[in-house]
Amino acid sequence: MTGQKVMNRWLVVAGGILVQICLGAIYAWSAFTGKLTAEPFKFTKTETQIIFSLGLLSFAVVMALVAGKWQKKVGPRIVAITGGLVLGAGYVLAGLAGTSFWGILLGVGLLGGAGIGLGYVCPIAALVKWFPDKKGLITGLAVAGFGFGALIWVKLTSGFKFGPLDLTPGWKGLYGMEWSVNNVFILYGIIFAVLVVVGSLVMVDPPAGWKPAGWDPPTGAAAASSGGIDFTAGQMARTPQYWILFLTFLVGAAAGLMVIGIIQLFGMDALVSAGVAKEKATVIVGTAFGLFYALMNALGRIIWGILSDKMGRKKAIICMSALQGLMMIAFYFIGNNEIGLYFASALIGFNFGGNFALFPAATADYFGNKSVGTNYPWVFMSYGVGGVFGPILGGLMGDAKAWMWAFVPTGIGCIVMALVATRLSTPKAPTAPAS
Repeated sequence: MTGQKVMNRWLVVAGGILVQICLGAIYAWSAFTGKLTAEPFKFTKTETQIIFSLGLLSFAVVMALVAGKWQKKVGPRIVAITGGLVLGAGYVLAGLAGTSFWGILLGVGLLGGAGIGLGYVCPIAALVKWFPDKKGLITGLAVAGFGFGALIWVKLTSGFKFGPLDLTPGWKGLYGMEWSVNNVFILYGIIFAVLVVVGSLVMVDPPAGWKPAGWDPPTGAAAASSGGIDFTAGQMARTPQYWILFLTFLVGAAAGLMVIGIIQLFGMDALVSAGVAKEKATVIVGTAFGLFYALMNALGRIIWGILSDKMGRKKAIICMSALQGLMMIAFYFIGNNEIGLYFASALIGFNFGGNFALFPAATADYFGNKSVGTNYPWVFMSYGVGGVFGPILGGLMGDAKAWMWAFVPTGIGCIVMALVATRLSTPKAPTAPAS
């Protein structure tokens, strides 16, 4: 079926990137934390991280329990469209919630995360089927949109002139007038819903039996190590390879998500305590996350994906995890000056982004290309666990003014799992065929 007329597969890439750009708004949360700890909200640092953590947990749980199986039954388009509408509705609800912690928790945290969980797996599942010949590269490109979304939404958010609480939508705010945090939530909710629906229109699977021109599926032992043998989720969960991937992703997610959640809070504390003026510190911290972390987060998804196609998924995971562990420990000690903050933010963002190219590709390699849409959500559950542990640990240590005990343990965890990942190998084929 190679020669049949089908959709240009790069259109699916473009639609997937557009969807992921909107879903990546969750990583712009740090741009709101400073506003939410001030008047009129007065949330604690820990409360800001609870909202973020619930969003991450909802993201992972909905992806695992709902999105994976649903997109297999009805295709990725319907599931992605639903995700965009739920995400948009969550942000609009948060905008209408005023200064209510519970309202914003429900809107941005629970519903926003659920919408992301519905949409996120759809481009990955579809594109692995369209590009079995370039899995590392294509998963990197697919999720790079998520990273670039963080960059876009952080910069856009920082461009608003925030004013007092006002639930009346103020479109004139785009032209220099004051906006409230709530109005920005409403605006973003509308934008997310519209753009995700547009990107989802080309989110379809290739026809049964289709393969890229000039590419032949590997056979024999090569097939077993390149996604030719499909596991069910239950079969996958009974392998040590699954648990190594799960735990390695968990500590990597905890480290990167903690930095996303608290970089503004930690950066301000560290810089001001080192004698940097508050106004200058605000600019430095905004640049560290809004430019260095967000940009390298996006690039890391592409570059680590390409590297993994060349050096192998196992070696890439080991190198990325070990480097991340070293940088997390170093961040606490060098984050109190401008250059150190930029350098550490860039490398941590780069390695964190790599997780989202390497782990879906590794899941496809070990447990089957065709089953990645249902299997990867269960690997990705580790992201939800890490998203609770990392940011809340950071918030608690921030409130306790004990930042070292946020960075050092997560760094050690990454190094330990890099060592454990040296045990990765192709799993034995399941005794019964995957259904």
